[in-house]
Amino acid sequence: MRTSFNIPDEMVEEFDRVWQEQGIENRSRAVREAMLEYIESHSRLEDTSGEVVALVAFDYRHDEVIQELHDVQHDYPDVILSTSHTHQGEWCLESLFCRGPAERVRELTYRLRDFDGVRRVKVMVIRDSVE
Repeated sequence: MRTSFNIPDEMVEEFDRVWQEQGIENRSRAVREAMLEYIESHSRLEDTSGEVVALVAFDYRHDEVIQELHDVQHDYPDVILSTSHTHQGEWCLESLFCRGPAERVRELTYRLRDFDGVRRVKVMVIRDSVE
């Protein structure tokens, strides 16, 4: 199947540099691998049920979304145990250490992704079926 995407030039340049350094045969192969990795990481979150311990990390443009992000985090005091925040120029990196029902962590993750000022959200399920 052929498809097209609108991607910033800088991101394509960086992506090309990385897959070429790794010796991948072409961009299409690299995109397929990246898509599989995305599917696998998100399927784990979707397939998990019960209690989990997870780290949710995201980066964002501070001035664009800080209040909205804080509002979202205040909606999840039942699962967010602690937060860590660091400034990286105009971007900020935040990590949320979570424990609770998988569906609540999943819901939190999806809400964080709703903002244009958030560049990426990564979730690492550290333990599922927490006893």
